[in-house]
Amino acid sequence: MKMKIYFLIMIIPLLNGAYAQQFITKASIEYEVKSNVKKTMFNFFMNDDFKDQIPTFKTGYYTFTFADNKSDYKFDHWSDDSRKVPTYLKTDDESNNWYTDYNTGKLIMQKILWGSQLIVEDSVRKLQWRITNDTRVIAGFNCRKAVAIMFDSVYVFAFYTDEIMISGGPCSIGGLPGMILGVTIPRLYTSWIATKVSVTNVNEKDIKPVNTKKTLTVQSLKATVVDHTNDWYSDDAEFNKEIQQQKSRTLWQTLL
Repeated sequence: MKMKIYFLIMIIPLLNGAYAQQFITKASIEYEVKSNVKKTMFNFFMNDDFKDQIPTFKTGYYTFTFADNKSDYKFDHWSDDSRKVPTYLKTDDESNNWYTDYNTGKLIMQKILWGSQLIVEDSVRKLQWRITNDTRVIAGFNCRKAVAIMFDSVYVFAFYTDEIMISGGPCSIGGLPGMILGVTIPRLYTSWIATKVSVTNVNEKDIKPVNTKKTLTVQSLKATVVDHTNDWYSDDAEFNKEIQQQKSRTLWQTLL
């Protein structure tokens, strides 16, 4: 009898741990996305009075909805502080959309570029991740850190959890053995952090691509951006340095 009691005492914690482990295949994830406005604008044009009038960050909230190994990622709302950010720095963000079908490896992005709507259809982005031993808890999930390089030179730092069963993340970032709940891209001065994960009332009807007959590839989108920014130049050496940095950030942000 004592042996049976001892056995139960030993196995109950193990059972509790097994039931506590989550394996989520359908959910809605909210991300807080913070971008440093003052770092990404043309400082050459910003006087001190203007800098004092706008907040350092614009903070938006996005929703990543997934089911059946398909996902939709789009803008939801701005933070109260972001109301002071000029409208022209926020409008495009509100219309961008990412649809991913992980079963077929297809990515469809809706991008607003200089007032024009562009639909990009291509393969899911593949990144060479290096998984580290660093860990962090995000939105109640144990996450592991991974590092990759995008666009040849842009470092991406991500935290993912294998308790959420989709190889996705915000924008077109993914490819890890689980869901990315945190991302930082220093050269874009932007971070993405999941604030909550909801497994109930998931609206699967929202998970659908934009309907259109005319699409671009990622390469043709890149060519469009390069062509549009080709004449961005100044004879002032210091200002021209900033222009070249801005051209790069515009390209990376558009392709993300």
